[in-house]
Amino acid sequence: MQAAKDKKGEKVTVLDMRALSSFCDYFVIISAGSMRQVNAISEAIQADLTRDGIKPLSQVRSNDESGWIVLDYTCAVAHIFYKPMREFYALEHLWADAKKVRNSRKPVV
Repeated sequence: MQAAKDKKGEKVTVLDMRALSSFCDYFVIISAGSMRQVNAISEAIQADLTRDGIKPLSQVRSNDESGWIVLDYTCAVAHIFYKPMREFYALEHLWADAKKVRNSRKPVV
């Protein structure tokens, strides 16, 4: 998730969803300090993966102002949150049974 880190994404968390869901293998959850940063992180991830020939399952509007952008790459779903929205939706608590992936050398998204 280097693209998110390059755009100063914070609290990057990867949850292993394989034992809990049939719709994806991993959630990647990222916080941003502003809406502009949410959009910049989303665009950087999409550009990075497009260069590698990987396209999202569905297109995402750019300049989203909701505070939460979801990038669905089938096996991995990236959730990019404006900080207050991440706290409100608390996906880590909602999916508390998911194991956190630590020190993974292989990129998830």
